[in-house]
Amino acid sequence: MKQLYFGILATGMIWTGCSAPSAPANTSGPEAFPEFDGASVQVYTTAAGSAERMNKGSDKSFTASGQPVETEIAVFVNPAKTYQTMQGIGGAITDASAEVFAKLSADKQEELLKAYYDPTAGIGYTLARTNIHSCDFSSASYTYVTDEDKALGTFSIEHDRMYRIPLIKRAIAAAGGKLPLFVSPWSPPAFMKTNHDMLHGGKLIPEFRDAWALYYAKFIKAYEAENIPVWGLTVQNEPMATQTWESCIYTAEEERDFLRDHLGPTLEREGLGAKKIIVWDHNRDLLAHRAFTILEDPEAAKYVWGVGFHWYETWTGGDPMFANEGVVKQAYPDKELIFTEGCAESFDSTHYQYWPNAERYGRAMINDFNQGTAGWTDWNILLDEEGGPNHVGNFCFAPVHADTHTGALIYTPAYYYIGHFSKFIRPGAVRVSTSSSRSPLLATTFKNDDGAYVTVVMNHTGEAIDYKLQLFGQAVTLQIPGHAIQSLLYRPS
Repeated sequence: MKQLYFGILATGMIWTGCSAPSAPANTSGPEAFPEFDGASVQVYTTAAGSAERMNKGSDKSFTASGQPVETEIAVFVNPAKTYQTMQGIGGAITDASAEVFAKLSADKQEELLKAYYDPTAGIGYTLARTNIHSCDFSSASYTYVTDEDKALGTFSIEHDRMYRIPLIKRAIAAAGGKLPLFVSPWSPPAFMKTNHDMLHGGKLIPEFRDAWALYYAKFIKAYEAENIPVWGLTVQNEPMATQTWESCIYTAEEERDFLRDHLGPTLEREGLGAKKIIVWDHNRDLLAHRAFTILEDPEAAKYVWGVGFHWYETWTGGDPMFANEGVVKQAYPDKELIFTEGCAESFDSTHYQYWPNAERYGRAMINDFNQGTAGWTDWNILLDEEGGPNHVGNFCFAPVHADTHTGALIYTPAYYYIGHFSKFIRPGAVRVSTSSSRSPLLATTFKNDDGAYVTVVMNHTGEAIDYKLQLFGQAVTLQIPGHAIQSLLYRPS
């Protein structure tokens, strides 16, 4: 274990060392939250280089604590300051996930469902996403209408009844009968596009705007006829990316106008006006520009529930643009932020246990929540031993993989890192003001409806760190291993 302390002594000399000088006593002044005095803290830990995977350690207790000093490391929580309400945390049920799931034995299928959706035996996912017809994580491109059917008279979701619909229904049941689902299109049918191809970008031909808007409504109604409630939808997956797979380009103005003049009115006319519409659904880099363009138009903004984003702006090696989320939330506090997709790219089966993939999740989730994000959705919940299936070879990691040759399920560290949030932070929880006194520790806090607090702390260094969890005059001393994440559960005594 390594502890680094630095400070200025009373003599004015700079002091460094491997142990801290004694903190000055400070027992004067009122305690802001005396109800936490003696309260128990449950500590769950996942750590690299060990067998700890959401393991519960010994309970600790808050005790009276005086003025913190700069030579100590602390995570400060202020229960009096609260922010956004949690919508949910989950992952996408794609064609690929459903096709791999169908290859599992009955007992492994049950294991996977419990692992993801059971809040006691698993990590308690409470949110899901799925694709409107095909995406890259489908075995082939397909739509729900025949070619050139401009009136959508042939619309049918028969394709999805083979794999995807059965898995979504089982996931809903495993989650206790409720699993909010939002849906996203990757591309209109080829005949509706300027390049006459579902792949390689292209744009929606103006004459098909109403037909394409009606397509969303037909999909939602068809799924709800299957007893799969649809909570919301995004306008377009990654609208600024020309991909080798299903894709379609919208400028900010084009997305605004399609939503304002076609999609929004169509959903209202079809009795679907209460569905939550999410715009952008792409990376953090252009997040503010897209939000400004759409939300400054009141006729478009009235249809918008929130702004969705991915994390792939880091593909060039740059830093995640977390601050862009805060800019949007500050500008439009009545609109929500939601992380709609992320995964570790460049699949390599020798890297299932590659710890930086997990830390990418932990870093993103803590920072996204601290910037005001209300929901967080991973990409595929399950992929095979090749990182697919994927009809264009765009293979990637999932938190859980299945070896379809042996039937085994492989849990990656990312599964546990996500679980430190999804298992303990439940829908309806409110975020509580939290800060860390040192950059090696990232932290966020939520208060659940039942009054329980959850502080998630991540150490992205290789050394163990002693720290205090401090609520004004109450504190508990803890240790987090190197390359580890902890969930701290506590409630007023």
